[in-house]
Amino acid sequence: MTTSPISRFPVPDLATLPPDISERIQAVQEKSGFVPNVFLVLAHRPDEFRAFFAYHDALMEKPGTLTKAEREMIVVATSNANSCQYCVIAHGAILRIRAKDPLVADQVAVNYRKADITPRQKAMLDFAMKVSQASHLVGPADYEALAVHGFDAEDAWDIAAISAFFGMSNRMANATDMRPNAEFYAMGR
Repeated sequence: MTTSPISRFPVPDLATLPPDISERIQAVQEKSGFVPNVFLVLAHRPDEFRAFFAYHDALMEKPGTLTKAEREMIVVATSNANSCQYCVIAHGAILRIRAKDPLVADQVAVNYRKADITPRQKAMLDFAMKVSQASHLVGPADYEALAVHGFDAEDAWDIAAISAFFGMSNRMANATDMRPNAEFYAMGR
């Protein structure tokens, strides 16, 4: 087995990073047992690292109607549509853990319309995919379709923001040639 670099850009040494970034990376390593490559790749630009993870946390860690597993479903489905290997693999692992289901991430990544998820979750992903792939076509009917399943305007904002943020993340992961950590493949199975 050959080992590919995790990025086409320089990956900083943890000892050379600003203390706040180094501490964050060490905390993730203590919790997960490894350092997800996204942290190392984005640490190439410390100010952008901080902005990225601040917005990531604001979207993915806040309380709200969407469960943490549903937020990960949005990431997995839209990342697949954007051909982002890193995010499908990494967030697929997180989805398996948060949903406590070893099959759901693969189903959602390949074809969420046939996945073993609820009609409410399919409506959520329909909206997320439209934001991801054709946001210029989003209109009142899309919000009405969400409302039928109990999503309000704030939920729609959350779905759209997660989809849009990970569209940017997918593009950066692809442009940097970010590689998923081997550890992700077995997580939650």
